[in-house]
Amino acid sequence: MKIFTTTSATLVAAMSAAVTFGAPASATECIAPSAPGGGWDFTCRTIGRILTELDLVEGNVQVTNMPGGVGAVTFAMVATERPADEELIVATSTVGITQIAQGRYPAPVDTMRYLAMLGADVGVIAVDDDSPIESLGQLTEMLAEDPGSLVTAGSSGAGGWDHIRLLMVAREGGLDTLGDVRWVQFDGGTDAVTQMMGGQIDVVSTDLGEIAGFVESGDIRILAALSDDPIPAFPDIPTAKSQGIDVTGYNWRGLYTGGEVSDEAYDEWVSDLETLYNSEAWQTAAVESGLIPIWRGGAEFSDFVMEEAQVMEDISRDIGVIE
Repeated sequence: MKIFTTTSATLVAAMSAAVTFGAPASATECIAPSAPGGGWDFTCRTIGRILTELDLVEGNVQVTNMPGGVGAVTFAMVATERPADEELIVATSTVGITQIAQGRYPAPVDTMRYLAMLGADVGVIAVDDDSPIESLGQLTEMLAEDPGSLVTAGSSGAGGWDHIRLLMVAREGGLDTLGDVRWVQFDGGTDAVTQMMGGQIDVVSTDLGEIAGFVESGDIRILAALSDDPIPAFPDIPTAKSQGIDVTGYNWRGLYTGGEVSDEAYDEWVSDLETLYNSEAWQTAAVESGLIPIWRGGAEFSDFVMEEAQVMEDISRDIGVIE
């Protein structure tokens, strides 16, 4: 099996960033491996706020943004500098696990201890509000006829989850040469949408939770939600399935901690996060942001992550991202 591996230069850069940003924190810290405004940032800031409100931690939770390598820089830092830091939690998701499954992180998935999943975001296909593309059918027809005619983007690299979801939609819509689709990577859906609004990007594939503010303001148009059913917070957004494109693309939201964290500290985190999940504050915040609340914690979540990494590897191979 041949899998894309992280280059030595990338590893050096990641380790350098780890030295720069990896000083242990004296208080509880949540790292969002992305720029402010994205889904990982939402995860840390919302969970951090509610942990404090429920008195599950002492004082405020420090939220640190550490973009780079779609989470690879943070992963490297935790693995090398803070593997036993019991006050550190890190936001992760389907996007991050997909990157690991494709060999794009500097260490395997079981390097970390996975704490909990608290919800799932729904993938969406978006265009600017002034775009001439008015439906998912029109988009798939354009991609099938001339896949290089549009510049598409999302918060993952080529072969990442945002990219894979778009390719699944394009393939279902009749495109055979998936490698001809033009793709640009950003460190967050917010950055991708900002560039789309500026005219540099035609289509964005990302999570609704990352760009909900743009939807509410009317600055962008969602062509489709990649969900089985309409999203409760945005019921007017049509699903891809309702438009004849049988594709779903959920992105769960969760947290990991260092691989050397003690069982006692790990179990305490799982318990506290379950308390948080069951709170009215989290249930309200999740739904309002477009998330579907889902709980998996502790060993169940760890097993789920390992299984999903294998699923993502298989999907990546099926569409030719890895061999």
